This record gives sequence, C-alpha cells and structure tokens, in this order.
Amino acid sequence: MIGFLRGKLVVKAPPHLTVDVGGVGYDVEAPMSTFYTLPALGSEVRLLTHLVVREDAHILYGFGTQDERALFRNLLKVSQIGPKIALAILSGTSVEGFATLVKLQDAATLTKIPGVGRKKAELILLEMKDRIDALEQARQGLNVAGAGPMTPSSTEGEAWTALVALGYKPAEVTAMLKPFAGQGGTTEDLIRKALQGTVRTQ
Repeated sequence: MIGFLRGKLVVKAPPHLTVDVGGVGYDVEAPMSTFYTLPALGSEVRLLTHLVVREDAHILYGFGTQDERALFRNLLKVSQIGPKIALAILSGTSVEGFATLVKLQDAATLTKIPGVGRKKAELILLEMKDRIDALEQARQGLNVAGAGPMTPSSTEGEAWTALVALGYKPAEVTAMLKPFAGQGGTTEDLIRKALQGTVRTQ
C-alpha cells in the first residue's frame, strides 16, 4: 500500500489534487481540513495516503496529518460508511470537533454534514464511541511536514464549485458564501468561513 506521497503540487481543485512524484502525477482526493494547509502550487508537499481499491477504480486519499488519516480509517470501519461520507465528515469538522461530537453523542450537529442523515449519524456516533481512545492517541501524532502558506485567490467561484462538489446544493452554497462576498482571501479560507458559518447558524 502507498503510505505517503512527496512531490510537487501541480493541481489544487477541492476535493481533488495532483502531486507530481518523479514525473508521475498522482491524483488524490483530500478533505478540506487538508486543503487548508496546502502550500502554493509548484511547491513541495508531503501527504499521508490511504488507498481504496474498488472493482472499477483504485482511489488514493491524501491527508495532512496522522490524526486525519486515523479518523478516516476509523470511519471506514463503521457500517454503511464509505470514503465519500468519511471525506465529507473530515471536511465539515476537525478531528477534535468530531471527537467532541462522539463524546456528546450529538447527532443533530453531525446531520448538518452533506450525506449524513439522522440514522447514519446515530450509527456513526454509536460505533465510533468505542474508538475515541484510539482517535485521541492519533491526535498526539506529529503533523506531516510540508504545510506552508496557501495560494492567494479571490475567485469565489472556486469556493462555490468546491462546496457543491462536497455535496451542498447550489442555492445553499450561494447563501453560505453571500456573507463573505468581497472579503478577499484564499479559496480555502472562504470555504472554511462558509462551513463554520453554516454550523453556527444551524
């Protein structure tokens, strides 16, 4: 299994990115928690990875820290939870935030993440309850080296596209981004504000 990638970041379009490793481009899917820490395009990046093998495809997932990958792998062990939902959870909350949700058995907050209904949220909270200790240990791991400043961007369209790709409805995304229109900053910054604003208002 591929444990990590280290190379030049050549594509960054949430939730997809491409890393050039010795002339070979690896397509990777990553959560927004990882995108927030990515360096500028053309810079070297190092990502921990998890390979999911399906009958029709081999999909590589990338993570900026040990604890993100640990949470992703723990979520895949939950009944009826696949990589898409696991990625959405990591994009909608931090590892620490998710651990708190599990401890509080807060299904209502978890259902705010696209693709997570009430029954699925309750299932996740129930099955993850016994794995919290392992998650807490994973949080003690060192962050992967290579994180750097984010690429400046004022394109709100990029943030809109990324949020739609994460599962939000177009009209909902427009409403999420409206309070932050014209504020500038990076695409990742705008996405983070929109996601945090959604959690606060709901």
